[in-house]
Amino acid sequence: MRFEQLNPHSCKTYLIVNEQDGAAVIVDPVIEHFKYYIELLKDRNLKLTHVIDTHTHADHISAGSALKDATGCEYVMHENAPSKCVSIRVKDGDILKINDVEFKFIYTPGHTKDALSIIVGDKLMTGDFLFLDDGGAGRDDLPGGDPADHWESLKRLDELPDELVVYPAHEYRGRQPSTLGTQRRTNPHLQKRSKEEFIRYIEDLRLGPAEWMKDVLKANYACSQDPNAAWIPVDVAACEIKGTMDEGVNEIQVGYITVQELSDRLRNGMETLLLIDVREEEELEGPLGHIDGVFNIPIGELAIKQREVHSHKQDVVVTVCRSGARATTGAQILKKAGFENVLVLEGGMKAWRENGL
Repeated sequence: MRFEQLNPHSCKTYLIVNEQDGAAVIVDPVIEHFKYYIELLKDRNLKLTHVIDTHTHADHISAGSALKDATGCEYVMHENAPSKCVSIRVKDGDILKINDVEFKFIYTPGHTKDALSIIVGDKLMTGDFLFLDDGGAGRDDLPGGDPADHWESLKRLDELPDELVVYPAHEYRGRQPSTLGTQRRTNPHLQKRSKEEFIRYIEDLRLGPAEWMKDVLKANYACSQDPNAAWIPVDVAACEIKGTMDEGVNEIQVGYITVQELSDRLRNGMETLLLIDVREEEELEGPLGHIDGVFNIPIGELAIKQREVHSHKQDVVVTVCRSGARATTGAQILKKAGFENVLVLEGGMKAWRENGL
């Protein structure tokens, strides 16, 4: 069996291949990468037999329906999934065998009513039911979410061995997959609490606006294959519960610099300025482009890769993104790591271009 993660950003898609005959399964595909998935299957001479969504996604349009139509594969979800285009509906304890590769489904509601976790080999794909380390888990305040259900599902993990490696459907800050045993020590959702204590813990967390996510859910209910079926912001860790970053990061105050001031200071050249663009690599070549000389570290990798720029801890560092949200988080992460002079480019690359720069 071969197992790999396909996407370059925070939404994680997994490819599982039976190397004996090239039968392939894709878990949690994203519509923006539909053509890439098709090309990859063709280039590697793989036959897609099944596509699986661990739950109805609220932050992106699934490519499940599109892959089913394009390849003739089966589309698998939990029996509670509202989607009408699902061809195989599974329940807790069901096993799907693709020759000698076995997928065991565990019903883990809480984030959604149709949430599945999947064991394949020594790997546990958890969808949004469980993230990594201080990422906690997916939020429970969307349609179908229920913290009481989430607590019950988390208790089911007690039955599973420490050695399973956790692979979630999202990772926003560069955390690396690790064992369930590690998560039992590091993940706040897995700390021992009564059901009542857990519900209070969830209700006390600061959750951001979620109205736009309801439109994404509706698009996925309807099996949409249109990447533009719902407006999706690109600057937020949408499904992760706010307040689950390293302690204190969310509260760190950061300063801002206007696009005109940054332009003037770059032109003067009288000081050392390090510009860190925290967008994904492909965004730097997109319509908004990038500022000459930026150092690119995607926001999901910044907590780890900030070590690459430790020599600039005493210099002025300016974080940049599309409109400022990711850059603000990036600046907070850098200040937490000991960078003393960190500023956020106010308005991001949108403001930079709108000002003719």
